[in-house]
Amino acid sequence: MKSYTKPITFFLAIVAPLLIVTLVLREPEPDHELLNALRAKYAVKRKPGVDHSKFEILQKNFTNPHEITAACLSCHTERGEELMNSAHFTWEREAFIPGRGVTYLGKKNLVNNFCTGVQSNEGSCMKCHAGYGWNDKSFDFSNPYNIDCVVCHDNTGTYEKASGAAGYPKMGPEGPDFKAIVASVGQPKSAGCGTCHFGGGGGNNVKHGDLELGLLTGGRDVDVHMAVDGLNMNCVDCHTAENHKMKGRYYAVSSSNTQRLNCEDCHTETPHQQNILNEHSIKVACQTCHIPVYAKVNATKMYWDWATATRKKDGKEFEVLDEDGNIVYTSIKGDFVWDKMVKPEYLWFNGTADHHLLTDKVDTSQNILKINTLFGEYRDRDSKIIPVKVHRGRQPYDAENLTIIQAKLWDKDKGKGALWLDLDWERSIEEGMAYIPLPYSGKHSFIKTEMFMPVNHMVSPAAEAVTCKECHTRDNGRLAGLTDFYMPGRDRNRTLDLAGQLLLILSFLGIVVHSAIRALSSRKHNTIQSH
Repeated sequence: MKSYTKPITFFLAIVAPLLIVTLVLREPEPDHELLNALRAKYAVKRKPGVDHSKFEILQKNFTNPHEITAACLSCHTERGEELMNSAHFTWEREAFIPGRGVTYLGKKNLVNNFCTGVQSNEGSCMKCHAGYGWNDKSFDFSNPYNIDCVVCHDNTGTYEKASGAAGYPKMGPEGPDFKAIVASVGQPKSAGCGTCHFGGGGGNNVKHGDLELGLLTGGRDVDVHMAVDGLNMNCVDCHTAENHKMKGRYYAVSSSNTQRLNCEDCHTETPHQQNILNEHSIKVACQTCHIPVYAKVNATKMYWDWATATRKKDGKEFEVLDEDGNIVYTSIKGDFVWDKMVKPEYLWFNGTADHHLLTDKVDTSQNILKINTLFGEYRDRDSKIIPVKVHRGRQPYDAENLTIIQAKLWDKDKGKGALWLDLDWERSIEEGMAYIPLPYSGKHSFIKTEMFMPVNHMVSPAAEAVTCKECHTRDNGRLAGLTDFYMPGRDRNRTLDLAGQLLLILSFLGIVVHSAIRALSSRKHNTIQSH
């Protein structure tokens, strides 16, 4: 009788394991019927808010926004104290930073490489402050009536702060209908959050890249959480608040590993069916795989060169637009570079950060100044690989004192040194540094800078997640810049390579020897039976 021992052995030892591995790692086809059922089951269910139109105190015709705050606090008696201690109002947080100790940092006093900073520009920047009247250093942070309640709780979509009004809305006949607004206040909506968080840096999606108006109308291909054809979640469904302190951190201005919002809070640490994917979550953040690109709908600003500002054409300021309508040059700000469908850059992050302060010295031996530093490395047990947007640019620094410069950019009137009105770098620097106050030598130059912003939104459907081969490759993969660890498929290690080759050879020899023994044994058995 013919023996099938050898082909069976080959199939069991070689072919079957390969088939099993292929089937286990293959991305399964999505069950759309099941997905729709899950969305219906787990969609966020919001409780109806209180009908504020029935409260007598809100029936009056408000002419002053401070009156609205007083009316709110007459019922919500503890909320004023909470808000005055929140980062949305103080624009700073207490944090411990290694090498610095306890610090009080935030948008209030940090520098960036977009509009450089708040100080001396409060009248303009406070369009995104949860308060009224922060026009200069004299603003009273202890006065609860300076809180702007409706900027977050307006549900009509009609409330808007005026440009250059230090946080006040338009007043008079052209202003918002306060009576209608206070009658419909409720839980914050994404559109309200987006007024500031989508428009940071001077326009829609300028700053973050993953926060923009497209989230309000996009489908699951834009973001699976906020999708209008999916869960249709609001910002506050994830960014919950306790005592008006929101969950979540923006690490361009935050430093400590507290009040963080993690994907695992909802999805657990083992959300995948395949264990090999769950094991990745030990060192790889969810966003790294599930946000393959950002700026999916509108372009985001990737580079800002302040050194080219103040140029004129025919004695007048001018601007140049690209084919999509994005400003690529303007006399008041300089050159810009925009991009869409951007692949993130990647780095290790343990949840803590440091920032370059106005009093820190600039190291001119380094080609690039880091505006903020996200701490982390492979050996740090708390570190994971995260995706980031890196905004690059050139901005002014004091060529003799070697400190970064805070320029005066905005004012209501010409002739007061505001760069955006007078187009005079020297005067704007002098006014800005005197306001802080910090010394200025009278000589400035420009230095390349980088600002690192974690990418957390625009989560793609699972079928569009980053594939294995996009990282595990020697052909300039996504993680090519992270070289402090060994990654299979990308890195070579002589010892491991030799061990692997030896293991394959021994396995093959074992199969050959085992098959030969089985064949000889079978032939001997047949010979004995024939006798």
